[in-house]
Amino acid sequence: MAKTSVKSTPKFTVRKGMPSVALSREEFTKRFWAKFYDPEFEALKPQLDKIAATAWKAYHEYHKSPRTRRAGAGFADPDFKLPVEWLETREAIQAAEKRQKNPKTPSRILIVNGSSRNDQTCPGEMSKTWRLVTMAREIVKKTKGFEVEVLDLSRLTAEYGRVIFPCKACVSTAQPLCHWPCSCYPNHAIGQSGDWMAEIYPMWVAAHGVMIVTPVNWYQAPSSLKLMIDRLVCADGGNPDQTSTRGKNPVIAKELELKGWPYPRHLAGRTFAVFAHGDASGPENLRRILSDWLQDIGMIPAGHQSSLDRYIGYLTPYATSHDDLDADEGLHEEVRNMARALIQAVKQLRRGELKAPDRDLHEARPK
Repeated sequence: MAKTSVKSTPKFTVRKGMPSVALSREEFTKRFWAKFYDPEFEALKPQLDKIAATAWKAYHEYHKSPRTRRAGAGFADPDFKLPVEWLETREAIQAAEKRQKNPKTPSRILIVNGSSRNDQTCPGEMSKTWRLVTMAREIVKKTKGFEVEVLDLSRLTAEYGRVIFPCKACVSTAQPLCHWPCSCYPNHAIGQSGDWMAEIYPMWVAAHGVMIVTPVNWYQAPSSLKLMIDRLVCADGGNPDQTSTRGKNPVIAKELELKGWPYPRHLAGRTFAVFAHGDASGPENLRRILSDWLQDIGMIPAGHQSSLDRYIGYLTPYATSHDDLDADEGLHEEVRNMARALIQAVKQLRRGELKAPDRDLHEARPK
């Protein structure tokens, strides 16, 4: 792992001054009741009023993590109390890492559907991305010694209670303040619970190879995909020991970083493939952005045929775009070849034949 160092610790300040986000009880109650807009809840108003009062108490007293336990062995401060949910996610990541490194386990490929479209909700039609994902999945499923897992990010738009909260950019205060896994959520005090990333982190860790298949939305990644990418920042340099910063203490985190941070890359050494598609503009830029990001966090490209951008129905009507995909059999085979290339890369990886050429170099300025 790379390590930065300084001759002396410079002086710093923790900058404050943004407007207050505290709500009055009246505004809090108004927002609480907005969740129960359906007239079906009117009969439950007495019970909900009691729940609203308890929710206000938790908010006003800031019960971010109401259930904690002693950190235990393996932490800088074993007696420091940590959120139970964070510890459970950490344990799931450790189990996934152990499985991933075990040479006797099947090879695992994670395929990410980056589209937000889902035919179970208001678009009324499946995404072309999903169809491409299924083509790649079938290739992996038929390969002996391989398992495939699909992370369908369209569930964010179509499934009850499914959410990925935005990154708070703790890393910009100091790298050690960005914990691995992320400790910003859940935040029960302000109603930020059920964060899907608690399940997504182990999916990435368990994989030997990752394929991202995504459309272009206004020259960039779809919002669902971007949410996940931003929250994976903790996989690159993130601090696996919350007790070392006493939770979210910015002063301690800054001091740790300035002493010299080892910058652990938690997903480094895995291999990847990227397919970006559009109908008017942008897929080439998005493919480059995603490939650059994955290489920046230490992952290894699976070859020339594993990183592609293509148009589907270039400037043709949206209404017939699935027909355009039907007709482009060459594109179908390119997607299948991407899966095949990733499979070969994973095989080489697990035999010790695929390694990043710069893996042992000291990074002068890791970030």
